Amino acid sequence: MGKTVFDLEKCDIAWCPGCGNYGILNLVKEVVSELALDPQKLVFVSGIGQAAKLPQYLKCHYYNGLHGRALSPAVAIKMTNPELTVIVTSGDGDMYGEGGNHFLHTIRRNPNITNLVHNNMVYGLTKGQASPTSEKGFKTPVQVDGVILEPFNPLAVAIALDASFVARVFIGFREHAKEIIKKAILHKGYALVDIFQPCVTFNKINTYQWFRENTYLLDDSHDPRDRTRAFQKAIENKKMPLGIFFVNEKAVFEEQLAAYKQDRTPVCQRAFQPEPIEAIIKKLKE
Repeated sequence: MGKTVFDLEKCDIAWCPGCGNYGILNLVKEVVSELALDPQKLVFVSGIGQAAKLPQYLKCHYYNGLHGRALSPAVAIKMTNPELTVIVTSGDGDMYGEGGNHFLHTIRRNPNITNLVHNNMVYGLTKGQASPTSEKGFKTPVQVDGVILEPFNPLAVAIALDASFVARVFIGFREHAKEIIKKAILHKGYALVDIFQPCVTFNKINTYQWFRENTYLLDDSHDPRDRTRAFQKAIENKKMPLGIFFVNEKAVFEEQLAAYKQDRTPVCQRAFQPEPIEAIIKKLKE
């Protein structure tokens, strides 16, 4: 791809050669460029992990937070300035493991943010132990006899919580992934895109070839507004569907707040006028 305004002049990338994160990084740069998003009004947010390093390799505004805590600051950023485009990009461990509780309640709130989750079914930063999405039976240096738990299903959980946009893609199907990520960013409301991206170092099972052989594209007969059908598709596991599973436009979190309804000026642009101490004391006595 050609150089974009989001490319850094010099950047040493820490990922392994062949890592699926490279594909996501390149795709994200293409998507934000093709959508002509204003770099001054675009913020990336991530937590901890190999996937969470992605914003560090872009020329952009970003907040790199604590492990599992990417969604909370992302919501706060959007609340403070709803004019911003906020994209959360982090891994399956960071988002569904350490950040599982935040994942659930962010879906319930429905802020207008995009959540890109790099799902390689393993912890890549901490040397290959099982992640929440690891397949049952998957052997690691920690799970030496194989994973005994059923994998966490983020799509089924999101649909059960009535998320407003739920999708899954595979980075190996590049054009398909690009179009869905575009739609997720343009969607008004919380948009989840679970991205299959192989870890070439610590996961020798779920490879590029494995994902090609064990996934298929949802066709035009799938109605993403049919929640029951979407849930049925989300729990398929012999071959996993890719595409937009569920869409349900509804009111977004930040626009329902009283402060927003009273004054639509972004909080960051409002002049702060502290309340007189006498008024505060009077309120406390009432």
